[in-house]
Amino acid sequence: MLTDLLEHNVRWATDKREEDPNYFRRLSSLQRPEYLWIGCSDSRVPANVITGLQPGEVFVHRNIANLVHRGDMNLLSVVEFAVETLEVKHIIVCGHYGCGGVRSALDGHRHGIIDHWLQPIRDIAETNEQELTIIDGHDPRLDRICELSVSAQVASLARTPIIRSAWERGKQLSIHGWIYGLSDGLLRDLDCTVRGTSRTETPEGQGDD
Repeated sequence: MLTDLLEHNVRWATDKREEDPNYFRRLSSLQRPEYLWIGCSDSRVPANVITGLQPGEVFVHRNIANLVHRGDMNLLSVVEFAVETLEVKHIIVCGHYGCGGVRSALDGHRHGIIDHWLQPIRDIAETNEQELTIIDGHDPRLDRICELSVSAQVASLARTPIIRSAWERGKQLSIHGWIYGLSDGLLRDLDCTVRGTSRTETPEGQGDD
């Protein structure tokens, strides 16, 4: 299997050079993406592929259930580098329907250390219990929690000192909440974009850890 991956890489690199002899020279000389993608680690949701972007066009951070824990030094380092060094214009928090992390957070079983990581999802479910109880069917309820969680992560990220400082200094930066459908391959805008100190819609739930 590993040999297959290396062979695929050789074919891919060869094809790229044949299409454009300067492709790798140009790619290695500069990284200036306009987008930071904060997505789920799920292998079925690759940022470049589903957005049609090329290498070098999107800076990516992924974790289980695309959560914004504001004590997560990995996430915060990525955000700071993207905002201050790469000067991205858009941050996209992208969840997906059928998220295994959301399902695990709410299945009532113990899973180990990941239970602590997924606590914000349980908080969101409790905060929005009244809305969720009127949704018919377990899977539709989970999908709605996926949406609520994305909106909450957008709100949480917007309150971090890194983002607030950038806005105070006049940086043009927007945070968007999207969700991806595994069953149809489509991205949907959840209309919870934050620009500066104003929101187009007040996100529901709590994204804090």
